[in-house]
Amino acid sequence: MSATWFDHAIAKVAPRMAARRVMARQAFETLTRGYDGAARGRRTEGWRAPGSSADTEIGVAGALLRDRMRDLVRNNPHAAKAVAVLVNNIIGAGIMPRAASGDETLDRRVDDLFERWTAECDADGQLDFYGLQTLICREMVEAGEVLVRRRLRRTSDGLPVPLQLQVLEADFLDATKSGALGAGRLVQGIEFDPVGKRLAYWLHVEHPGDAYGALQNGLQSRPVPASEIAHVYEKQRTQARGVPWGAPVIRSLRDLDDYEVAELVRKKTEACVTAIVFGDDEAQQGIAPSVVDADGNRVEQFEPGLIAYARGGKDIRFNQPSATGGYGEYKRASLHTISAGFRVPYELLTGDLSQVNYSSIRAGLVEFRRQIDAVQWQLFIPMFCAPVWRWFTEAAWAAGQIPSPTVPVEWSPPKFEAVDPQKDAMANLLSIRSGTMTLAEVIAKQGRNPDAVLAEIAATNAKLDALGLVLDSDPRRVTKTGSAQTGDSASDPAAADEPGTDDPAADADETDPAQADQQD
Repeated sequence: MSATWFDHAIAKVAPRMAARRVMARQAFETLTRGYDGAARGRRTEGWRAPGSSADTEIGVAGALLRDRMRDLVRNNPHAAKAVAVLVNNIIGAGIMPRAASGDETLDRRVDDLFERWTAECDADGQLDFYGLQTLICREMVEAGEVLVRRRLRRTSDGLPVPLQLQVLEADFLDATKSGALGAGRLVQGIEFDPVGKRLAYWLHVEHPGDAYGALQNGLQSRPVPASEIAHVYEKQRTQARGVPWGAPVIRSLRDLDDYEVAELVRKKTEACVTAIVFGDDEAQQGIAPSVVDADGNRVEQFEPGLIAYARGGKDIRFNQPSATGGYGEYKRASLHTISAGFRVPYELLTGDLSQVNYSSIRAGLVEFRRQIDAVQWQLFIPMFCAPVWRWFTEAAWAAGQIPSPTVPVEWSPPKFEAVDPQKDAMANLLSIRSGTMTLAEVIAKQGRNPDAVLAEIAATNAKLDALGLVLDSDPRRVTKTGSAQTGDSASDPAAADEPGTDDPAADADETDPAQADQQD
């Protein structure tokens, strides 16, 4: 951009200032031309995009978003299904821990202790550890966040480990506690030190929405050390609290509800009068007749299927409701928007598989499962499972049940059901044979403890040998074709897969799974 006459005038007395003006104007013009989203004009008029922080935005809208989403989940079937799909895929039967200290005796002891503790871990005495996972995940998705409080118990309570977990809804956080506090600060009920570390959570004594509790205790709140709380929510920005996962489509869900109600009312209105019988005089005069029912009573309220009679009526005129299309297309488009907002495949949200085939549903599920995998390992396990395991080992150590307060752990999320189980099983087999995956990893992917599974296999084989039984599923005794192992192969399991240990027909069948797949 060339300099203006004003720039030249300034340059005569202050050339550096004139140069800075020209350069600044060029930078501004480059910015506005380079990003259409930053342009100002008629097309972007009314676009409000404040630069407020995440905490400021959540502080203003968080409670209302939470209340509206809960109302939708209670009353809107699509919102309820979206939450259920996410929870079922993230948690399923439960994310299972496995002690991994390397000391087999210690690991078995810790695993057995944890298994007994899971049945008694709920402070309400209703759910086990995996049921709590489902409840916590549901609150995280529906309300945006949830709090889990460590409750230490007395040894005399008779628990396997003197520890229980109390699940608290996000409403227990006192959002009015905000501002400076000594050298630190309070953000919507969460206390931070000067370097941003969480120190305490200010919790109400009772749920603020509980009429009895609010009346008895007012809205009192008190600080609980952050070490006693596991705060589970999705961090989309550097924020202190979470928002409901369906927040982007709250209006879309409400609009779809309103549309369906309006469509239903329109249809009911059109169907209220089936026919009206008119008299000749009234029809000619064009005056609204006095309408009565079959018993002669005056009709002042219409209902579907009504046949009304004008006095002295001789001519009958049938009502013909107008046929309007587009309802199905609008609803399908709206549900696509809602599924995108919840990050759930449309087919899982609606159960409508009419528009998909095997390849398309598999491709869609791959991306969804990658998202679920990220939520499990980057959100739920670090924010909930890891703190609970730490609390458990500390409580068990303090009670003298294990020798150390720290025990390494490995987590096994629930397995994904295969679209084609046979192909997935063959893929796992190839991975094990090629050395890219271990048998323990494959078993862990199924949501089970590899050590327990291998021990169970060994025990089963020993029992079969003691009883003299040979099953078709035993690779030590039977080939893949179902033929009995002969010679050295019966005593040497490794020889069972070598060519030449069976008849030629069996060897022909013992091809590489990948080649067999290509032949199919």
